[in-house]
This record gives sequence, structure tokens and C-alpha cells, in this order.
Amino acid sequence: MTHLSVAPASRTATATPAPPSASRRHGARRLPPRVALYVLASVTVSFLAASSAPTPLYAVYQAEWGFTPITTTVVFGVYAVAVLLGLLTLGKLSDHVGRRPVLLVALAAQAASMVVFATAEGVPALLVARVVQGLSTGAALGAIGAGMMDIDRPRGTITNAVVPGIGTATGALVSGLVVQFLPAPTHLIYLALLGVFVLQAVAVALIAETVTRKPGAAASLVPEIALPRTVRRPVLVATPVLFAVWALAGLYGSLGPSLARQLTGSTSVVFGGLSLFVLAGVAALSVLALRHAAARTVMLTGIVALIAGVAVTLASIRGASATGFFLGTAVAGIGFGSGFQGGIRTVLPLAKPHESSGVLSLLFVVSYLGMGVPAVAAGFLVVHAGGLTATAEEYGAAVIALAAVALAGLLRGGPGRGARRGELLGGNT
Repeated sequence: MTHLSVAPASRTATATPAPPSASRRHGARRLPPRVALYVLASVTVSFLAASSAPTPLYAVYQAEWGFTPITTTVVFGVYAVAVLLGLLTLGKLSDHVGRRPVLLVALAAQAASMVVFATAEGVPALLVARVVQGLSTGAALGAIGAGMMDIDRPRGTITNAVVPGIGTATGALVSGLVVQFLPAPTHLIYLALLGVFVLQAVAVALIAETVTRKPGAAASLVPEIALPRTVRRPVLVATPVLFAVWALAGLYGSLGPSLARQLTGSTSVVFGGLSLFVLAGVAALSVLALRHAAARTVMLTGIVALIAGVAVTLASIRGASATGFFLGTAVAGIGFGSGFQGGIRTVLPLAKPHESSGVLSLLFVVSYLGMGVPAVAAGFLVVHAGGLTATAEEYGAAVIALAAVALAGLLRGGPGRGARRGELLGGNT
């Protein structure tokens, strides 16, 4: 999935820029900067599309291999943990060894994971593929975010914030369409993505390196997590909404397809991908629409939309209304995109430059634990407690409660005063 993820930029801005004439000295022909920016954006889209591509297929795997919803959510949760580990350990590596080498290795790893997916004959292969996919995604997002900022900071800032949602949304929907209407449902989408990664590797090889190598690569692999005194209150307010929005994303990425098919009464896997498409697609649009708004406004919009959207979704699940479910999902998508963006922008501007990396890592830990852990718990409850509908209702109620806690903290006037207007994730790091 689904991590609209989260499009984190590099966690540091201390990389040494490469001399502009370096490529010319070596006689290499490089892509123009604007084309290079588009290539990097396309890699983010394809990585996150690949992350959400298995979502409509879980029902197919479950039918073929006979596993329970617990297994589905474990496969999903393993990916979330792997992305987090990749971000924390490999996110700064490109500052030392260069953007291009990290991206080429990440593309090779993604291609390998597609081969594992395409040839999978059981759950162990899915778990291996998800781990490889998650680690390479975590490594690549740091290099891509930093690379786009190196090339064009204003455009890179906006692109960093918007393209992850586009990737997650398109991956889920396109995968569903491929599975529904084309042959070899558990193979074709992965082979198509494999071809995309090969083409992107060729394009990345033609991008000019934007930093020079410097020592400290091994030291950069040590995770840096920090909670300075100056950001403790804003973090306490932002944490519930960050956890809540990513928990919601986790629900849609793991059990969302089953919910959508149950409500529509259809066995079509397209509906499984459609729910995640709506959530992630609207989230991306909300980030773009609110990019110039103050951080406090963005966060408040996200919290209110999250509460309203999940409430509508829960009412629709109880009333068995497919239309209401997708409407609530769209409103919740506004909450997802602006809640995450508002939380990050509320906290990061208050951190000192040398603290930003550790603070951002802390926020990533909260977010990805929110995406993975509740989803696995939900899978357990579906099997051993009240079933899919009851679990979804309890899950949604917990998301609303977390959002309400964040709203109470925000209305008390603590965070948001120091946040600079119009900053986006990537512009602060």
C-alpha cells in the first residue's frame, strides 16, 4: 500500500552539491533538470503504485491459499515495518554516496520483489517480497525527496507532497482493473511494474548526480530519533492525528477491499482497489489544495474531515450503503492528506535545523506504527471476535476518538503558532 506514504524528503539538508560541470567533465550526456525532476517523481509514483498493487489481490490469494484475514493484515503490516526501517536506516544514505546509486539499487530491489510476487506460491513468498519492497521504498523515498529538492526546491516541495498519493491511488485501481479484465491476475501487474522499473533505471542512470560523495555513510545508517523540549507539546497534539490517519490508511490497505465488496455485493476486485483509490487520490488533492494554507488551518481541516468522513463511513457500513461508504471515504481522504501534512508542518518548523532529522524520524515512527499495528490487530478481531463489520466499526470509532483528542489539544491553542505559512513536507527537511 498505501502509504501515501508518505513521501518523505531526505531528513537532512547537509549534502554537498555536486559541481554543475561534473557530468560534462566525464563526457556523460545527462537529462535536463526538469526532465530529471519528472523521472524522480515517476519513480515515487511507481514505487507506491507497486506498494498498493497487491491490495486488490489479497482476496485472490486468500481464496487460492486458504489463509485468514489475520494473514492478510500481517502481510500488510510487515510492509509498513519494512518501510519504516528503510526510512530510518537508509533515508540519509544518498547524502553520502549520491542519489543515483541509492536509487539504482532500490530500483533493482523493487524489480526483484516483483519477480518474487509474480512467482509466489504461498504466504512466505509474499512476506519476503513485501520486506524487500518496503526496505527499498524507504531507501528510495529519502533519495528521491532530496534529489527533487536539489533540482528545483519550489517544484520539488510540492511534488514531494502530492505524488505519493497519486502513486498509491493509481496502483490500487490499475491493479484491480488488470486483475479483473486481463489474464494471469497474480502475474501480469507485477510483470508490468517490473518493466516500468527497468525503464526507470535507465532514466535514473542518465540523471546528473546532485551531490558529491562524502564520508560518514556507515554512521548515517544509525537511526536518529529525537524529541526536543521545544516540540514536545506540538508532538503530543500531532501524534494522535498522525496515528489515526495512518491507521485509517492501514484499514483501507488491508481490509478495505473486503469491506467494499461486502457493501457493494460484488465479487469484482475493482471495488477493492477503488476504495483505496478514493482515499489516497482525495488525500493527494487535499494536500495540493491546502499547500498555501497555514499549518494550523491544514491540521484543523484534516481533523474535522477525518472525524466527519469516518462517521459517514461507519453509518454507511451499518446501513449497508455502498454509496455512503465511498462518500465517507472521500471525506476521510481529505482528513488523511491534510491531517498528515498539517501534523508534520505543525511540528517541524519548531525544531532547530540540527534537530529536524530526529524529530521527523519520530513522526515517521508514529505514522508507520499507526499504519501497521492496528491493521494486524483488526485482522485478529475479524477472525476471533465480531467479524468484519463489527471490527470496522470498532476501528473507526477508535480513529474518531484519536482525532477528537488531537482536536482538543489543537483548540487549546498550543501548537501551530510557530509554524511558517505554506511549508510542506520536504520544505522543512
